[in-house]
Amino acid sequence: MLAEDETDLLLFPPLRAGWSRRGQPADVRISGRNARRVVFGSLNLWTGHRLFLARERQRAGDFQEFLRLIHGHYRGWHVALLLDANSCHTAAGSLRLAARLGFALLWLPKRSPRLNPMDTLWGQGKDVISANQQYATMEGQVQQFVEHLQALRNDEALDTAGVHSGDFWLTKVLCKKFCGPA
Repeated sequence: MLAEDETDLLLFPPLRAGWSRRGQPADVRISGRNARRVVFGSLNLWTGHRLFLARERQRAGDFQEFLRLIHGHYRGWHVALLLDANSCHTAAGSLRLAARLGFALLWLPKRSPRLNPMDTLWGQGKDVISANQQYATMEGQVQQFVEHLQALRNDEALDTAGVHSGDFWLTKVLCKKFCGPA
């Protein structure tokens, strides 16, 4: 079972810290157009293995490339993909490709990002790599971001994503279904 999600990286960094005189707002100057990249990612909920694919956009064709990457890595395995109903996921071409590759798609409820463990992983990566600093290029930021997340040990990635928590919602659901009464 893989959790799948995507995140945006922006050239202008998220500001999480700063200072100004008390009672005076800080002046944040930006110029130009804010460059953007999308990183598609999956987390194997049993092993902690991660796959990433950076793209310029988040369109159906980009998601389909990520499905092909997953298929190439998990060839011969039954893949269940936990994902939200983003339009790139629900596009007819994406659904056809997932079916052709033999993927089971498990849909998260609408507006429930906290149920996807990838969201926590994305947030941790952005806190460490992207917040409060601007990179010279988008490619440099994307490379640092992906390298940081890949450098986590598998168990560390699962811990960071909250999968090992006793309160992880999916563990509770599966245990109710397969473990029986406690």
